[in-house]
Amino acid sequence: MPAATTAVFALVIVLFVAQSARVGRLHLTAPIVFTALGFLASRIVAGGVDASLVRELAELTLAVVLFHDAAQVKPRQLRTDAAFCIRLLLIGLPLTILLGLGAAWLLYPGLGLGLALLLAAALAPTDAGLGAATVLNPVVPQRVRRLLNVESGLNDGLATPVVLFAITIAAGADSEQPLVTALEELGKGLVAGVLLGALAGALMGAGRRRGWTEPSLVPVAALAVPLLTYYGSVAAGGNGFVSAFVSGTAFAWALDRSSHLAPVEADEDTEQALRFAEWTSVVLGYVVWGLFGYVALTDLDALTWQSAVFAVLSLTVLRMLPVAVSLVGSGLKLPSVAFIGWFGPRGLASVVFAVLAIESIPASPELRTVLGTMVLTVLLSVILHGITADPWAQRYGAWAARAQPPVETAGSVEPARGRAMAPHPVPAAQE
Repeated sequence: MPAATTAVFALVIVLFVAQSARVGRLHLTAPIVFTALGFLASRIVAGGVDASLVRELAELTLAVVLFHDAAQVKPRQLRTDAAFCIRLLLIGLPLTILLGLGAAWLLYPGLGLGLALLLAAALAPTDAGLGAATVLNPVVPQRVRRLLNVESGLNDGLATPVVLFAITIAAGADSEQPLVTALEELGKGLVAGVLLGALAGALMGAGRRRGWTEPSLVPVAALAVPLLTYYGSVAAGGNGFVSAFVSGTAFAWALDRSSHLAPVEADEDTEQALRFAEWTSVVLGYVVWGLFGYVALTDLDALTWQSAVFAVLSLTVLRMLPVAVSLVGSGLKLPSVAFIGWFGPRGLASVVFAVLAIESIPASPELRTVLGTMVLTVLLSVILHGITADPWAQRYGAWAARAQPPVETAGSVEPARGRAMAPHPVPAAQE
């Protein structure tokens, strides 16, 4: 990346952070701002972007994001919400992918299985960063915010193997058994992630306990863990993204256990350890959103009416219906189910999946159609979820305060501030 371009982008980050509270009060999220700036740069600056650099940045971003998201979700903290999370992740997410696959086949009869599955699976994960005002706003019941946060933290990791399998099929890999190959890579990635993540967490915890470790350097080691697991797994022929994802959980678990701290102290210790990984994922996210605006929004001539229909369906029926089905019998009231269903923004993971598809699948009109549909869906989500997050959170919070629904207002753990949620708008209730 040219030195001047890097310097200008760094200056933009400084300016954005300096004005982040004011920007937040205008309901403009970081993805909206950096996507718009990227598009503006594409109109001013001539020349393209190094494709290999984009892919490397996308892979690194997704690896760090998957690690951080998995590490900040503590099984111990989910005891009161486990049933709801399982419903959303193991019923809602697969159903979203299946409905998306069906919609893709209906709207695009010429797509093969690989591209149709890619379209469905790449747009299934949600990104809480686009709706940070819902997760961080205390007027929204804590349990609902926790569910949105946990779902967003885990569904991108769960969807990743499906996306990579779809890319393998669409790319026409040499292997005559893409499913077997994918399963082998998945298995290697799981083993590498668990072993390396647990080893790193145990080493850090033991070092802290014995006084061998400088506490201020622990976050540096934590940031190295997703790099270790991703690139180590790839070198061994495994699935690097799956490895980075499971290593987050393994690292946090081993760090807690080996530190021998009380639960509250262990949670605080882990959050401190993840600090660099969190902020690195935020900065890398800004870069990816800027590249999204620079590259993706300049090639929308492949869009058709089917693209618009699928994008609207993806943000409404294909998301909200599976959420409603998965939460049947949960005790959550209809306004809560609708709120959770709507706030499933498509964001960073979908953008990275699109980049991986561009670099892995031979160019074709069908691929351009799929990518155009993905871009349009993400763009609509960035705008619609970004501008509705705070006002709809206030309206839903006011309803919850009046109605006092028992399930929604039951005790839960305060959701952690995840990636891309900071800087964030100041909740209206606190202004």
